[in-house]
Amino acid sequence: MAAPRQEQISPETAALDYDVIIIGAGLSGMYQLYRLRELGLTVRVFETGTDVGGTWYWNRYPGARFDSESYSYGYSFSKELLQEWEWSEHFAGQLETLRYCGYVADKFDLRRDIQFECRVASAIYQDDTRSWAITLASGARATCRFLITAIGPLSTPTLPRIEGRDSFRGQSFHTARWPKQPVDFAGKRVAVIGTGATGIQTIQTIAGEVEHLTIFQRTANWAAPLHNGRIDSETQAAIKAGYPEMFRRCQETFACFVHTPDPRGAFEVSDEEREAFYEKLYGERGFGIWQGNFRDILIDREANATISDFVARKIRQRVKDPAVAEMLIPKNHGFGTRRLPLETFYYEVYNRDNVGLVDLNETPIERITPEGIRTSDKDYPFDIIIYATGFDAITGSFDRIDFRGSNGTLLKEKWQHGPETYLGLMVDGFPNMMMLMGPHTALGNIPRSIEYSVDWVTGLLRFAQAKGLTLLDATPEGTAGWTDHVKALGVGLLSNEVNSWMTGINTNVEGKQRRIVARYSGSAPAYRAKCDEVAAKGYDELRLG
Repeated sequence: MAAPRQEQISPETAALDYDVIIIGAGLSGMYQLYRLRELGLTVRVFETGTDVGGTWYWNRYPGARFDSESYSYGYSFSKELLQEWEWSEHFAGQLETLRYCGYVADKFDLRRDIQFECRVASAIYQDDTRSWAITLASGARATCRFLITAIGPLSTPTLPRIEGRDSFRGQSFHTARWPKQPVDFAGKRVAVIGTGATGIQTIQTIAGEVEHLTIFQRTANWAAPLHNGRIDSETQAAIKAGYPEMFRRCQETFACFVHTPDPRGAFEVSDEEREAFYEKLYGERGFGIWQGNFRDILIDREANATISDFVARKIRQRVKDPAVAEMLIPKNHGFGTRRLPLETFYYEVYNRDNVGLVDLNETPIERITPEGIRTSDKDYPFDIIIYATGFDAITGSFDRIDFRGSNGTLLKEKWQHGPETYLGLMVDGFPNMMMLMGPHTALGNIPRSIEYSVDWVTGLLRFAQAKGLTLLDATPEGTAGWTDHVKALGVGLLSNEVNSWMTGINTNVEGKQRRIVARYSGSAPAYRAKCDEVAAKGYDELRLG
């Protein structure tokens, strides 16, 4: 007997739950939802947390705050929102930022299309219907024509691979999975493992509350003063009046900050002028000392040595014990070649009698014990251990979801030697999937980059709508060309010679001990120009159908 004829389902007649599914309700997912509603598309957002906010929902650790100026970080798409919301500080803390995210969600009624406490386990492309099948950790399923990832470059925390980690009887937290209820530090012996950005913010915040704080450092990081302050009413009015000009500047600068590199080289001025310039930057708010410094400090070793030596002198001035100061001065990378943390009295913490610093290169941790931490030198008893051990960055958030493209291609396998993307927004063989703030996009001041990426994706979907398209796919040639371009841009950058999350290194994650080019390192205006050109030419670099 002949087998019954299979009924063919065309992409046009396939019954789908949604036009678009977005993974993540952080700043990217929220804005993308807002924009897609304007197109009249049916949209569902799946979010692991219990509310919106993304980074600012999860990172509740003590001292968490912006290092971009608050007013340059918020959304720019709504003039009404800009005039209604008032930032209280030049660099707002986590609670205020989370309130801002909630305010935006309320103002634009975003939560009605967001499903909370829903972790996406898999996303599998269906070739026959040109659609995506999404499965949640709960087992629930949904289908959509277009899939948009808004899962963030720094959203997958990693714990250190230390023997006995689960045996500790006290409290322990990763900074990115901090409890919602307050943690009482009074009278407690506390350990912090890690001195990156989250470690620095935590350390300087809790040092005065604890009975004793012991900091375990493997790699010293350069840090510079934040110079935060309250925003008075006069400044508030000036900020609101100056939004158009400020956002224009952010469009023009290299990395979308209010700061941009000085056109001079470090040796094009006298020694006295250079020192005065560094003093000026060290005394100013924010990222100026990193993003507004001489144009060659991140590409020329001798130029970089001048700013590294300057900041090293500052550390020696601020830390009383010369031996401790030397431990806090990085010896394996130059200033600004890793992501620069900003601090407020961080170095002065080490002048306190209740603070100790342990160099893990000299006395490595052997294991976590039920009572605390054992190094090769001694046992340390603790009541609380804080893991400020960072993230499986950029590709980690993709690795934890089972993404399968056309013909069952695994994204993790496709990226096993490093990410390959088209404009940082698409991947060939993964049709109808767009990535917000994925690998190879312009990062910098993230919300400025988010708004551009969302608007570009929205424009592509508007084009698909107008043309009746059900297939949007990058080509292998387009992906190879963009990936090669991104790699070429990284040649000569001192940062690409350093082990950091920006080069894909994470010693706590299997298979991530080899440097890759994981981020676009050209200018944001150049990135936007290329993406705009693709759109202006009718997306003819894509495979459309």
